[in-house]
Amino acid sequence: MRSRGWLFTGALAAGAVGGWLLAQRRLTVHQRDLFSPRPLRRLAALGFLAGQSGVGTIRLLRDYLVWERQPVLRRRAQAILRTLEATLA
Repeated sequence: MRSRGWLFTGALAAGAVGGWLLAQRRLTVHQRDLFSPRPLRRLAALGFLAGQSGVGTIRLLRDYLVWERQPVLRRRAQAILRTLEATLA
């Protein structure tokens, strides 16, 4: 029984580390997709960033607003930015 307990604990730890690594990779992919040439990827990245908070996200959205040309995506980014700034203020 002891070996099963250790095996379970090891598998649980490996799963937690693996999940954390996948989450970090997904964060990087979404931030990179914010400047994608494909508008739907940019929209998806904005949706992801809407759930994030922090000064880094605000800075990223400000850079994005300078870069973005499509009015619909600019308005979405401005709305997210206003919400994040209000939350952190």
